[in-house]
Amino acid sequence: MLETLHQLDTDLFLRLNGLYAPWLDPIMVWITERNSWFPFYALLLGWLGYRFRWQAVPLILTLAVAVALSDQTASALLKPLTLRLRPCHVPALQPLIHPVLPCGGQYGFASSHAANAFALATGLWFLLGQRYGWLRWTFVWAFLLAYSRIYVGAHYPLDILAGAGIGVGMAALSVTLYRRFTPVHLRVAPR
Repeated sequence: MLETLHQLDTDLFLRLNGLYAPWLDPIMVWITERNSWFPFYALLLGWLGYRFRWQAVPLILTLAVAVALSDQTASALLKPLTLRLRPCHVPALQPLIHPVLPCGGQYGFASSHAANAFALATGLWFLLGQRYGWLRWTFVWAFLLAYSRIYVGAHYPLDILAGAGIGVGMAALSVTLYRRFTPVHLRVAPR
């Protein structure tokens, strides 16, 4: 059963990684690089601070906790526990893949890029989605960021799905804690 799942995951990875174009390589590198998104994060923090003043503090802390929990679950817990090699580190796959970047860390399950992006998107949606419907577009950003990890050869699709699931779960947990423990006068009310 596990061998069949691994083979399906590998086949899907090879199919998706094989959908590349030279003009798309620099775009996917830009999307996958963490530093590319610092202006987006700065704008988001600025918007939250401007829009919600002091109520932004618990919102930002909630989002930070969701991302931190997601990152640590994926990177510090699951990667050393599962020891699943990234596809770019599997010798049999190396001639078959389109690596765009150096391979990076040895293990890939679960994708912390996907976990962190989906934690942020889900946290924003759960906290503010009723007020600001445009926040649904952060899921498009999270999906593109997660897909870029397959494109550059760093993760299998199941790594991405697990990371996304971790992100959604940690955002749900963090938002639940926000709603339970943030004093009412500091909470942002849904519409």
